[in-house]
Amino acid sequence: MGKALKINGGINFSLLDDRDVFMLITTVREGIKYATFQNIANKIPFSLGEWSEFLHLSERTFQRYKKEQRKFDPLHSEKILEITLVYNKGVEVFGEKEDFDAWLEAKNVALGGIRPKELLDSTFGIGLLRDELTRIEHGVLA
Repeated sequence: MGKALKINGGINFSLLDDRDVFMLITTVREGIKYATFQNIANKIPFSLGEWSEFLHLSERTFQRYKKEQRKFDPLHSEKILEITLVYNKGVEVFGEKEDFDAWLEAKNVALGGIRPKELLDSTFGIGLLRDELTRIEHGVLA
């Protein structure tokens, strides 16, 4: 799955899934360090502008976090982890990172004709993507 990445010294990015809920809760409560977010962002093909939309933070705020090496608050940390979880699940389901990346970009009839990555700005949208990935995984395509 690629090079391992430890999130805040405890979570391996490449193996991150929702099985260890208490570790995820602890990470959210502590907040994700900007450097850790940068490592995640380097592995997931979203621009800073897209992350800005997903997290409802301005690009200027991101620049300030980077300069000050700040931690994200629990709300934003949770969203970063949710996006990471759904991304890792998608790569697992599709088998190849490139195939999942293409799926995220393509308009999807099952999702109302929108591009799947447009749903990453809300918890409800992320849940919808998780459900759709489960259907694809089990061969239910409609």
